[in-house]
Amino acid sequence: MNTLSVTGRLFAEMVKSGAANLYANRTIVNDLNVFPIPDGDTGDNMYMTVDSGASAAGEGRLCDVASKVAGGMLMGARGNSGVILSRIFSGLAKGFDGKEEADVAALGEAFCAAVNEAYGAVATPVEGTILTVLKDAAGYAGERVTAESTVETYFDDFTAELRRSLDRTPDLLEVLKEAGVVDSGGAGLVYIVEGMRDVLYGGGSVSETASAPASSAAKNVDVSSFTSDMQLEFGYCTEFLLRLQSSKCDVGAFDVDAFTARLNELGESVVCFRDDTIVKAHVHTMTPGEILDFGQRYGEFLTLKIENMMLQHHEATIRNRFTVSAPKPKKAYGIVAVASGEGIKQVFTSLGTDVVVDGGQSMNPSTKDFIDAFEEINAATILVYPNNANVILTARQAAELYKDADVRVIPSRTVGEGYASLSMLDTTSGDTDSILENVESIIAGVVTGMVSRASRDAEVDGVSVRKDEYIGFADDKIYFDSPDKCEALLGLAEKLDSASRDVMLLICGRDTTEEEAQSVYATLAERYKRTEVIMIDGGQPIHDFVLILE
Repeated sequence: MNTLSVTGRLFAEMVKSGAANLYANRTIVNDLNVFPIPDGDTGDNMYMTVDSGASAAGEGRLCDVASKVAGGMLMGARGNSGVILSRIFSGLAKGFDGKEEADVAALGEAFCAAVNEAYGAVATPVEGTILTVLKDAAGYAGERVTAESTVETYFDDFTAELRRSLDRTPDLLEVLKEAGVVDSGGAGLVYIVEGMRDVLYGGGSVSETASAPASSAAKNVDVSSFTSDMQLEFGYCTEFLLRLQSSKCDVGAFDVDAFTARLNELGESVVCFRDDTIVKAHVHTMTPGEILDFGQRYGEFLTLKIENMMLQHHEATIRNRFTVSAPKPKKAYGIVAVASGEGIKQVFTSLGTDVVVDGGQSMNPSTKDFIDAFEEINAATILVYPNNANVILTARQAAELYKDADVRVIPSRTVGEGYASLSMLDTTSGDTDSILENVESIIAGVVTGMVSRASRDAEVDGVSVRKDEYIGFADDKIYFDSPDKCEALLGLAEKLDSASRDVMLLICGRDTTEEEAQSVYATLAERYKRTEVIMIDGGQPIHDFVLILE
């Protein structure tokens, strides 16, 4: 084939194939984690990000398709790698702006714009990462463009240099060389671009799994929660996509505000907006039949969902620009924190957190997850505690996008830092800058140690780590390795000079037994009699113990 330009349809096919190829290889990317614990979620994060874009691609001119892809990725971005990936495709969209299609020269310019956009998204760019791999490939392929170049030859050059640059990443980052791996984000980009290239040669694929949102798994319904003796209290959560029909109404003159007002008469918690000839609506009602009859006056349903809210543990609502609901009283400060494990979530809630976003190690929340959390809080200023180094960039991107409050991201890298700073948070002064200065000084004085099962053999920080044994670490430095998790914790506590601390908070994970928890708690209390030892059943995955020292 000798393709001379990229059209909107071709670009959409390429993005979908890139998502499918990454999905097929995401475990390989996940396993490229530098740290020898189950932290390998880069492949999953990048897949969910690119799949959000692929799902939004649609059809049309190249500029329109690229814009939709970028918008989808922006809202679906998860983790640092996902945020950077979303910025790459945002740069491509800017490079394609106004173009029906792009020839090879324009394609090269768009990838240069992608490089600039990706680097601009990172406060302190680090070479030896996905950024370097992208920059090297765009530079190499761009320099080789001639009058005889085709889209195929451009992507041949681009993918070849991607691979070469990826192989060089350990030479640029000592941490990669020490672990014996290449950069995981760069590897994810390689699989995406190779999937895009395959389309040009008649290959490529879009698997059913890859084309479906990662969160679309069917829910199990607990029918026992609504028996024949019960009365319906909460009504039905009713959602639909309605295609306006010319045979039923004047589509051009359709008044979505009047439509929304009628839905409010028939129910409550109404969310409704129009996108061209499609109306998307959400309403709580005791009589969903009336809602459906009303909707069919104007068109036919594309999708329809009705759920008894007494069966729902967590209600999922549509988010958009047209909401009709009673406003919450506005307060000066609101708090959003990221945590996993029911016990830890309850602790953050007890400390005044308004919304706890589910996530953390190997479960990074998306940009949209943060924006949804911000929407739940009616506050002038929102303080965000990411509590994981790999979540900070996503939180910052969400903060930049959200315009209805002054969102400040606290650079908390662990749940320990988030817990300590929240437990001493004082917002009475109303001076946000001074509040943040105080919070960061608190964080600087906190030490968070963790115990997790090792996922592979390694020699790190002078410690011989063996697969399936337990490592005790803090600030990415491994201090102790043991076949026994309790021994690993006690060894870590000693290495971290726990005797000099006033408070020791022990958070026990999901896989820690009651007997193990009580045993290690008693030992710590005996060894560190001058330190107050507090134990919490955190229920968190990955980390068998989290030790917070203040």
